[in-house]
Amino acid sequence: MTAIETKQLKKFYGAVQVVQGIDLVVEKGEVFGFLGRNGAGKSTFINMLTGIIQPSSGTYSLLGVMGPNDQVKKRIGVMPDYSTFYGSLTAIDHLKFLSALSGKPIGRHGCLEVLRLVGLADHAQIKTSKYSFGMKKKLGIAQAIIHDPELIFLDEPTSGLDAESAIHIHNLIHDLQKRGKTIFMTSHNLDEVEKICTRIAIMKDGEVIKIGTMDELRSFYRSTLTVKFKHSPIPEAFQMTLNEWLHSAGTDLEIKESYVTITLQHEKKIAEIIRAFNQYKIDVYRVEVDEPSLEEIFLDE
Repeated sequence: MTAIETKQLKKFYGAVQVVQGIDLVVEKGEVFGFLGRNGAGKSTFINMLTGIIQPSSGTYSLLGVMGPNDQVKKRIGVMPDYSTFYGSLTAIDHLKFLSALSGKPIGRHGCLEVLRLVGLADHAQIKTSKYSFGMKKKLGIAQAIIHDPELIFLDEPTSGLDAESAIHIHNLIHDLQKRGKTIFMTSHNLDEVEKICTRIAIMKDGEVIKIGTMDELRSFYRSTLTVKFKHSPIPEAFQMTLNEWLHSAGTDLEIKESYVTITLQHEKKIAEIIRAFNQYKIDVYRVEVDEPSLEEIFLDE
């Protein structure tokens, strides 16, 4: 089942086109990362999907239902980057109120369980006027999942959180995925996206310029591989022959007593080098491949 599908979705503000004809499909059960620099159009795109603003043209569907649709809104959860709460209400008060608005009122026990999931159980009875930015971020996630939605939009879910709290939220996202939920998230923490997202889209100037798994993005942006082989000593009788062969296999060759570092054009060359080492009775202990990180891919745009 498709969780999100857009066809030529566009948004204009006057003569300025903020979102330019996006075609996107997110399958049910994915943790989908949506990346782009500030001003790329990410928030506008999400606001159209969640019914906050209307598209200028194009169509979209959520959970198989064409939007905008008031009924499907009850099946989605949304956490904006900056959640605003009533300072005089406690966390439990907020969740009771917001769950009732969704049409699925949740009692005290259910609210406490959700607060436990996000790491706020010990602060359930504290008024949100006393909350730190990080605590409000956690409560924002709680209000997005309190009504057990099928599709969850998380805008920067861990910004402002300490490392321990961020890991806690990562684990929660994994648990939600295991329960069959679909998560569509933005983040400026590229390491976070690389670790937890099944697929990633990169947006620039209102367009999705590339989409795929981490391996697919690496393959697209990678022109060469830098590979380091740790090995047993090269027998003196074979040193000259092996040196000549390695120079023909790649570039930027560096040979040391127990390491060979080489730049290759194709991944298959790694297997060829291992076979060559074995032919000369050289044991290969470790192979390290220097691949582009998501940050390098993103900054290359």
